[in-house]
Amino acid sequence: MDTTAASVDDVKALVVEVLGLQDRAATLSASTGLLGSLPELDSMAVVALVTELEERFGITVDEADISAETFETIGTLAAFVDEHRA
Repeated sequence: MDTTAASVDDVKALVVEVLGLQDRAATLSASTGLLGSLPELDSMAVVALVTELEERFGITVDEADISAETFETIGTLAAFVDEHRA
């Protein structure tokens, strides 16, 4: 599924905010790896990120949706948000 630039930018901004990556924000893109690539993204950060995704985008994230594939990159996370917004 294609993601729109706006949703990738929105998800990137959320990731930067939740993980405190303001100093690296300019280097992040849709292909930036998340789970396993960012040391800041531990299990507690995943929970915080899911909570913020639900609040900010008005989606519901099922426990079964929390997978390595969903959190592989900013782009895959944005695609996940787009799928759940529809």
